[in-house]
Amino acid sequence: MAVITFKRVEKKYMMTHSQYYKFRKLIEDYMQVDKYGFSTICNLYYDTENYELARRSIEKPVYKEKFRLRSYGVPEITDTVFLELKKKYKGVVYKRRVELPLKEAYESIKNKSFDNSGTGSQAGQIEAEITYFLNQYDLYPRVFLAYDRIAMFGKKDLGLRMTFDFNIRNRTYDIDLLKGDKGELLFDDDRVLLEIKVSAAYPFWLVHALEECGIYPVSFSKYGTIYKKYLFPDYNTKVKGDVVLL
Repeated sequence: MAVITFKRVEKKYMMTHSQYYKFRKLIEDYMQVDKYGFSTICNLYYDTENYELARRSIEKPVYKEKFRLRSYGVPEITDTVFLELKKKYKGVVYKRRVELPLKEAYESIKNKSFDNSGTGSQAGQIEAEITYFLNQYDLYPRVFLAYDRIAMFGKKDLGLRMTFDFNIRNRTYDIDLLKGDKGELLFDDDRVLLEIKVSAAYPFWLVHALEECGIYPVSFSKYGTIYKKYLFPDYNTKVKGDVVLL
């Protein structure tokens, strides 16, 4: 069982396809597409019966957390997936991720524990954090969310990451990774979501490229937007277009 941890600042930007093509041209000397190239990301978002995690996120607390099960493409029951506990404190994102077969992932969530403990100290610590979280809540799979992604990393700065998400789609039925990647599109236009992930300040060329393309940061949550748009449309949250400002 593999585990991965992240600590970084993540900022999100919404752009049109025309802005995307211009931006890609400006950054091509500095960024490189990762080994997965163009891939489809599938996620199950877990929450309580009354959507406690989603509602807390919308309230914009200093600290918030979310829990999801992620696969790259539509998996079979024996394929590797990722259990992810994502925390955000004062704008800094901390991610704890455990890699294991889908069948074991489902069993771990149901049992609120891991059958096969990690052998290393870090593995044990991450599993303990996720186990503690699972035992704090009665969680259920609430939303399926998928998107087509291009991921890139810096040619000289490996700590600089970018992802471009297209065709963001969701469903609140068949909430199972085995049920395919179909879903209702979150937006009815050509929007592309850019996420920039860094552990330090932006390099000058990146700041220039964003300004040249007129791309500005937005406060946006995929899961929060689905919650507001589909699950509780009467929730009293400020909305710009169909993007929930979180």
